[in-house]
Amino acid sequence: MTKIAQSSPGLRRSWPEAPSEPRIRFEGKMMLPGLILLAALSILPFLALVAMSFSRVRLLGGVRLELVGLSNWVRSFTDADMWMSWLRTIIYFVLTVGLEMVLGLGIALCLYRVLRGRNLLLGLILLPMFVAPSIVGLLGRYLTDSTFGLYAYVLRSLGFTGDILGSPTSAFAAVVLMDVWEWTPLIALISLAGLSSVPQSVREAAAVDGASGWMTLRFIIFPAISNVLLVALLIRSMDAIRYFDIIWVTTNGGPADATKIVPIRLYETAFRFFDFGYAAAIGLTMLAFSILIARAFVRMLDTRGLTR
Repeated sequence: MTKIAQSSPGLRRSWPEAPSEPRIRFEGKMMLPGLILLAALSILPFLALVAMSFSRVRLLGGVRLELVGLSNWVRSFTDADMWMSWLRTIIYFVLTVGLEMVLGLGIALCLYRVLRGRNLLLGLILLPMFVAPSIVGLLGRYLTDSTFGLYAYVLRSLGFTGDILGSPTSAFAAVVLMDVWEWTPLIALISLAGLSSVPQSVREAAAVDGASGWMTLRFIIFPAISNVLLVALLIRSMDAIRYFDIIWVTTNGGPADATKIVPIRLYETAFRFFDFGYAAAIGLTMLAFSILIARAFVRMLDTRGLTR
């Protein structure tokens, strides 16, 4: 039959062809207006930001763009203050994310061992996560006030007589700890969910075989929840890169630019000095940095087979 079909063109043309699948299904057609709207709301501002990064934005007499070429980009890569802001951002990123991962995992391990009252303790631990970052900054500002702050009083009793937010080192440590206080519960919650998926029989078998607590933690629990921890690290990393609220409310980037990370400098450049072209170049640099970090995490997830 196959040979007859191949040798007879008329017979081959007489057979009805299988109906081709539509390129866009009905569901896709229904979603198309919303997708077009979302694309317009995302792509058009991005293109405007790219155009601004190669221009000088004039605001008097209406918004006008004067093409200046690569001067904004050259300035962003040659500005010494900008490099210091990037250094502070990296240090802030490493300290906050690192402390949150360690403390969050430790809290999750402690909660996992609690049998009675775990839900009550978990609810109390998660309270900081539901507070707005600006409120966290205001609360931290009052608690560290040198006149009536509780933390300032405790530190004075321990021998620290300076102003917490008035010294560059202590101010930077204060904003880091405020961030850690707010977002450590999120890591604890994600880690506790990962610990709950570890089979109890495996842990009991390790205990029967004489494995110590550290060996169980290293060879059984950590490999079992490593994928969950990687996802938690990705979530916090994307937020820590662009963090703004707490630092702006507490120190406003001071003292002596000690806490002026890149998002703070971006805000000042755009809305205090109205240098929107330079601010656009800084914003696009931050976007590229965020994409690189996200890409690195996604590649690690892909090697573990979690993106399929």
